[in-house]
Amino acid sequence: MNHKSNRKCVLSTAKVGERGQIVIPKDIRDLFDIQSGDTLVVRGLEGKGVLLMKAEDLLMKADIMKDIALQIFENKDNRDADDKNNDE
Repeated sequence: MNHKSNRKCVLSTAKVGERGQIVIPKDIRDLFDIQSGDTLVVRGLEGKGVLLMKAEDLLMKADIMKDIALQIFENKDNRDADDKNNDE
């Protein structure tokens, strides 16, 4: 299956300073609307790499996933109740 995306991809580099700090390149800050004072979540997976994500974006996605999970459980409960009623 072919997937097309209109998403913009930016590739840049950043050097790590003595204290482990990096400067996120301006084009990436602009693309993702990263402002001074924003909180970023840093996730590292051994052998794979490091991921940065704005904390507010992660929280928004977590809320969406929570809503989806609740809908799945509600549908399951409804199906279980229907199955029980059909067995009687």
